[in-house]
Amino acid sequence: MIYANKGEKMSLADRKVLIAYFSWSGNTKYIAEKINTKVRGDIFRIETKIPYPTDYNETAYGIAKKQHDENIHPEIKDNCDISNYDVIFVGTPAWWYTMAPPVMTFLENNNFEGKIIVPFVTHGGGGGYNIADDMKELAKTATVLTPLIVYGKGNLNTDKEIDNWLKDINLK
Repeated sequence: MIYANKGEKMSLADRKVLIAYFSWSGNTKYIAEKINTKVRGDIFRIETKIPYPTDYNETAYGIAKKQHDENIHPEIKDNCDISNYDVIFVGTPAWWYTMAPPVMTFLENNNFEGKIIVPFVTHGGGGGYNIADDMKELAKTATVLTPLIVYGKGNLNTDKEIDNWLKDINLK
């Protein structure tokens, strides 16, 4: 596990926190909002300039697969100025064994030097894969903590799982 400060609790009260996420189905948005109730940061929704289709098959097996296979990172509507943030929670659905391509664009478009990235991943059955490592590859100068991995929107224990995760990574 990667900790905020090797065994020391990091106070988020003294840190500027951002929760940035991409959500196609609403699952990642739901988890982002739950996390925000715990850490009280600013929220930024990563959105593509050209929206994905609402049809699952067209998105998953068409556009998202093509973007994965051809390493295409789509343009996003707006970029968030992360320069004033210390801790950045980055949320993504797991798509084709990694993060969604718009999240890759967000990571590539920003300078994460000296920042702490806290990944959270929603999935439909495949798990978190190596998404935290993939984030570290795109944001080389950041410290990337252990991710929260949630199936869908979670379950009745999701709030407790988020509390335990924040405690495990020394952010609570």
